Amino acid sequence: MAKTNPFQFMQQVRAETAKVTWPTRREVLVTTIMVLIMAALTAIFFFLVDLLIRTGLSGLLGIFN
Repeated sequence: MAKTNPFQFMQQVRAETAKVTWPTRREVLVTTIMVLIMAALTAIFFFLVDLLIRTGLSGLLGIFN
């Protein structure tokens, strides 16, 4: 692997950083809202699945009690 001095390394880092396409504030806001909505929907889904399994097991165990 080729050795690079710290000055050249920093120049390369700045050059690569300049190539990055940074998201706009609106894109970040919309993406954040979408993630929060999807997390809430996932939480609701797993809550309902847990409730269904718990109810089913309680009913099943109630038969043998």
